[in-house]
Amino acid sequence: MPRKDDAIVLTEGSQYRVKSLEARDKPMETIGIFKGYAAVAHDTAIVMELEKPLGDGKAMLRLIPSHMIISIDVLKAAKEKKAKEQNEEAAYFG
Repeated sequence: MPRKDDAIVLTEGSQYRVKSLEARDKPMETIGIFKGYAAVAHDTAIVMELEKPLGDGKAMLRLIPSHMIISIDVLKAAKEKKAKEQNEEAAYFG
């Protein structure tokens, strides 16, 4: 259990189930490996490598804008990288 002052963060390499807005009646479900964050216009999106590739079997990435996310379930957690490694891969948006 995380301590009260520990931040909950998405970990690269972890497997998540993300429900996001698709239509009024039903959310879109994405199951895959979290790859990181991306800038989409004036918003931030999470980048997921889909568990089940579409079509020709190649890996497919899905960008989900943060304001569209309804819920995130952790299916398989990867170990967190050390602070130094995380800082080297930091992305800044502004």
